[in-house]
Amino acid sequence: MTNPAPQAPAFDPGAPHQQKPHVRPLRGFPLQARSPEGKEVPMLGLADARQVSDKLVATVPAAQAILPLMDGSRSVEEIVTQVGRGLTRGFLEQFVAQLDDAGLLFGPAFEAMKAEMHRAFDSQPNLPPGSTAAFAEALALKKGEPEPPEDKRYEVGASRMPEVFELWIKDAMERLKREPMAALPRAIVVPHLDYPRGWPNYATAWGSLPRGERPDRIVILGTNHFGEATGVCCCDKGFTSPLGTSEVDRALVEGLRRALGSNAERAFAHRFDHEREHSIELQMPWIHHVFGVDSAGRGVPVFGALIHDPSVNSGESYDGQGLALDAFLQAMEQTLAALPGRSLIVASADLSHAGPAFGDRESPSAETDASKAFRNKIVQHDQEMLQHVRENRPDDLVTAMAWQQNPTRWCSIGNLVAALKLARPQTVEFINYAGAVDAQGQSMVTSAALAMH
Repeated sequence: MTNPAPQAPAFDPGAPHQQKPHVRPLRGFPLQARSPEGKEVPMLGLADARQVSDKLVATVPAAQAILPLMDGSRSVEEIVTQVGRGLTRGFLEQFVAQLDDAGLLFGPAFEAMKAEMHRAFDSQPNLPPGSTAAFAEALALKKGEPEPPEDKRYEVGASRMPEVFELWIKDAMERLKREPMAALPRAIVVPHLDYPRGWPNYATAWGSLPRGERPDRIVILGTNHFGEATGVCCCDKGFTSPLGTSEVDRALVEGLRRALGSNAERAFAHRFDHEREHSIELQMPWIHHVFGVDSAGRGVPVFGALIHDPSVNSGESYDGQGLALDAFLQAMEQTLAALPGRSLIVASADLSHAGPAFGDRESPSAETDASKAFRNKIVQHDQEMLQHVRENRPDDLVTAMAWQQNPTRWCSIGNLVAALKLARPQTVEFINYAGAVDAQGQSMVTSAALAMH
């Protein structure tokens, strides 16, 4: 007996949120479907830009004309009339029901998903691995070796991660003819790109740290890719990786709350943004590998904060409701100064994002003159902006990016600026720069490895 096909969600004419649909922030991407005749048909995939829901909706590309009208101010009938061009009420009702079922509309289904995410976040002291767990499970499927049972893949992959990291470190350090640093720096800059594309700069930055020296805490400054916070977003949780667990530095959190005063509520209001954010999580296995864990699997205590882009609104939050960068830095500097021991600051930073996947016309992987010029322009811009970092001029970086309107979409201006201002380095050491193109040639992401002494 075959299982029946899942029943499509039904439109509810009595539900106000379906009668006047208000679509949530979405991420669109191309899909290919196959017709009954076997032909490939282009489709539009829709996913939650905030990553609260993990469900997808596939629809026709023409739906792009519908989505901007689904702002909660128009009824289904009004949208059908305004779009015209053959749009039927039946199609739109089915589309609305699909979006609602996937949590992509504001309404009860989305609220239930968000409540469950918040419950899961509050139920545990340390956030579980996401991207790094997937990487570990991929390592378990080693070519030429027996495939472990599904329930053992995470464990097997985790056991292989140290060997992979050491191979990457060896390769990176030999290629650059580097030796580990003599002393722990005040801060490092590391990418948050996926490991297969970003490993050269992960390995160079983390591999350059002196083995045997261990900070008392690590402050990881990340980028808020999906969350709702419009300013600095602080986390009151620790993080677990396949290699161990780093609990949150409670003394730092409590000291920061005191130093922030009335701003503390703004700092932690959207702490749930950290639930699905990868820019901090991706540093955790490297922390556990380089600095080690104790017999209970505990590593160096950490504190994570996601930093917004200060070139957008002069460091203030985007809407004036979130925590401004200067207020955070002042409170963090005061807090760190009062804590004993050494703190290592990690700026988890990617730089340019270019190619058709980000709206550019040129492919970064083609060997045409136009593509070569496109790549060269990205590299030149990166080097000009990185010079502000290398010369410890964070305010000039903000000014330059604001004036140029961040033409190559640096996503981590905020945490680079914050790292410079917190570390107050005497020198900034440039270690390496690299660009990575995806397999489809649709995107190029650049990153750098630096150390602040």
